[in-house]
Amino acid sequence: MFARLLLAALALCASAGAWAGIPTFCDRSNNINAEDQDRVLQFAAVAKQELERSGARVALISRAGLDLSRFSLLYSHAGIALKESANGPWAVRQLYYACDESRPRLFDQGMAGFALGADAPQGGHISLLFLPDEDSVLLEQAARDKRLALALLAGQYSANAYAFSTRYQNCNQWVAELLASAWGGFDAHDGTREHAQAWLREQGYRAGPIKVPSHWMMFAGQFVPLVHVGDHPLDDIHALSLRVSVPASIEDFVHHRAPGTQRVELCHDRSRIVVHRGWEQLGADCTPMAGDEVIALAP
Repeated sequence: MFARLLLAALALCASAGAWAGIPTFCDRSNNINAEDQDRVLQFAAVAKQELERSGARVALISRAGLDLSRFSLLYSHAGIALKESANGPWAVRQLYYACDESRPRLFDQGMAGFALGADAPQGGHISLLFLPDEDSVLLEQAARDKRLALALLAGQYSANAYAFSTRYQNCNQWVAELLASAWGGFDAHDGTREHAQAWLREQGYRAGPIKVPSHWMMFAGQFVPLVHVGDHPLDDIHALSLRVSVPASIEDFVHHRAPGTQRVELCHDRSRIVVHRGWEQLGADCTPMAGDEVIALAP
C-alpha cells in the first residue's frame, strides 16, 4: 500500500497501460463512469476552443494528473499541443512510460484523451501557454522534428528524474529539453540531452525543488518501481529537496525568458468550467476569480 502511495505521490508523468487509449500507470486502472466521462469531454472541448481562439499553432500544455498536494504541486504532466497533427487538431505530443516495453516513448494524443488522463475525473485543471510569435515558431519546428524529439528521448524512465542528469528522464524533463533545443538553436545532429541541459543551466532554469516530507519516504522511494534517487546529488537527498522538472518549473522559466507569453488556465468541478486568463493561478478547488469566465456543465 505504501509503495502505491509513494508512486502516486512522486510520479509526475503517465505511462501506457492504456484504457481506451488513455495513458495510465502500470498498476493503476482508470475506471470512469459515463457521467464523469461526459463532464471531462465537455472540459476538453472548451480547452480546444481556447486553443483555436488563440490563433496559435503550438502551445505548451500542462494537466493536473495526480494528487501532488503533499508536495504543494497542482500540475504533474506537460506536453506540446500542436494545431496540425496526424491525430487531429491540437493533439498533444508527450513522453509516456510504455509498460509493456519498460521504457519511455513519445505519444501523440488528442485533447479528449489528454483530459481524460487525469486521476480524478470529478475535477481537473489544464494550463495553456501561448508564446510570442518568434518563440512559438521555434518551438513548433522543434516539436515537429522527429529526429530531434527522439534524440532527446532517454532510454530509462524515472518519475522523479534529476533535471541535470542524462541517466533518467520524466515527461516534463523531455519538454524542458525540447524547449531548450528550440530556443538554443540545436538540431538533431547536435541536439543532445547534454547540450539541452547545459543550456538550461546557463539560462537559469530552476527545476522544482520537490520537498520530500521525510527521510523515511526518501529512503523507501528507492524500492518503488519508476521512482529513483541514484541520479540526484547527495546534498539534495540529504536536504530532502529534489530538483525535478515539473510543469511549474517550465512555466516559470518561460514566463521569465519570454514575458510576452500568454497563459490561459481552465478547471472544472462537477457543475462548471472556469476559464482564467493571466499568470495568477487558480486554486485546486476551482474557485473563479474576478473577471473569469464561468461555463455551466451540461447535465
